[in-house]
Amino acid sequence: MFFETLLYAAGPAAGKPGIQDFMPLVFIFIIFYFLLIRPQQKQAKEHQKMLVGLKKGNKVVTSGGMIGIIESIEGNEIVINAGGNCLIRFTKNSVSGMAPVIQIKK
Repeated sequence: MFFETLLYAAGPAAGKPGIQDFMPLVFIFIIFYFLLIRPQQKQAKEHQKMLVGLKKGNKVVTSGGMIGIIESIEGNEIVINAGGNCLIRFTKNSVSGMAPVIQIKK
């Protein structure tokens, strides 16, 4: 009787991990893909499309918060008029988006 209680206390013998042990990790990866990775890829694709479509006269916002109008585009660089006679040179990647155009009705 003593040996029988020892066998029950020991539990089942450890075996090779089955596919059931890896299923939670697979589900976590799938959740991360659909909630984080895929939306970030879509956003990066839209940002790249916006950068390709930049042209002179567009009002843009840089990643630093500078708002200005594009004066010229030379390869990977753009020149922004930040107001008055202030021309600033940026790389295209520093443009985070198009600035909203606000029109005041009279």
